[in-house]
Amino acid sequence: MRTAALVTAVAAATPSVQAAAASSIDARWSGSYKHYVSSPANNEKPQSAQALTDADIFKARKELYDRISMATSIPWFRIAAIDQYERTISRVRPKARPQLGQFVGVYLSEEEWTGPLNPNKQESSPDAIRWFGGKGKDGDGDGVADRTNDTDLLYAAASHLLKYGPSEDDFSIGLWDYYHSSRAVQRITQFSKIYENFGKLDLFQHSFPVPVSSNFSYRSTWGTGRSWGGYRIHEGTDIFANHGVPARSTCYGIVEIKGWNPYGGWRLGIRDLNNYYHYYAHLSGYDKSLKRGDIVSPGQVIGWVGSSGYGKPGTSGKFPPHLHYGVYRDRGLIEWAFDPYPLLRKWETDERHRLRAARKANRSKQ
Repeated sequence: MRTAALVTAVAAATPSVQAAAASSIDARWSGSYKHYVSSPANNEKPQSAQALTDADIFKARKELYDRISMATSIPWFRIAAIDQYERTISRVRPKARPQLGQFVGVYLSEEEWTGPLNPNKQESSPDAIRWFGGKGKDGDGDGVADRTNDTDLLYAAASHLLKYGPSEDDFSIGLWDYYHSSRAVQRITQFSKIYENFGKLDLFQHSFPVPVSSNFSYRSTWGTGRSWGGYRIHEGTDIFANHGVPARSTCYGIVEIKGWNPYGGWRLGIRDLNNYYHYYAHLSGYDKSLKRGDIVSPGQVIGWVGSSGYGKPGTSGKFPPHLHYGVYRDRGLIEWAFDPYPLLRKWETDERHRLRAARKANRSKQ
């Protein structure tokens, strides 16, 4: 009860979150891939919804994370990482994991919340839930464990980790016990490092994989056949450019893979906060300072266009220089590639607009 009371005290000191939470809007996905307004717990869209900006949503979430962090001593970026991972899984499984809270992505089924043997699946009494071994918690001290309350949802997820200790290893052990999935542990740890590095939530901007000022060309080649090493489909878009043109990170993320692959040659993989894996192949080389686990930003040079691959390490020149760019979506248990061409067209257009706006602003200052 002392912890719940502390959450209540902190809540009183954050009126902007209370005001935001009072809005009839549930949540809006913040990112370049998709914007949506999700429905409340009854899955019906509110009759009147006050539109919130991305900045409003990020601010409300950050204050919620800070509130739970103060109550549990778990760093806010770890709480944010759990919430974001939950959001990405719900996004690919919306029917199985409908949005529960207003701003958070944490999902717990009725059985998980109330307890597997609890006959009342709408149970909201913290004592009864505890008796039946449920995960539901009263995070805001109102005496009710509300499965649709943002603070209660976040506190339920975070409180599970309290018994394991404060270190990063303790955090990983707690995550394993909560999810029983090494993939979930890896993703949340990665997200946590990204949030810790940048110290903010608004990390969904993108850049085109090569400088838009360079000479390049590309078209949609998704699904076309490839025969080297056995028949397969092409899981990406080839961006043809001169040998040595910089290859850039398209996102905020963490380097997950770096090294040689017989098909992709010198390749590199980056994981972003949307739980997308960005794959760069056929590079001529890497930024020498870059290693696995490093954090990257949109537009950061990670390597250079080449023609490596289709053989043993060092094989090059079997095809014209180009950057193979692919994107894979993590669905929790498996990962699927999807056509990156629409994203590439959007990022190219957006970057050209930003450059034109910057040039115009510079001219106006002269």
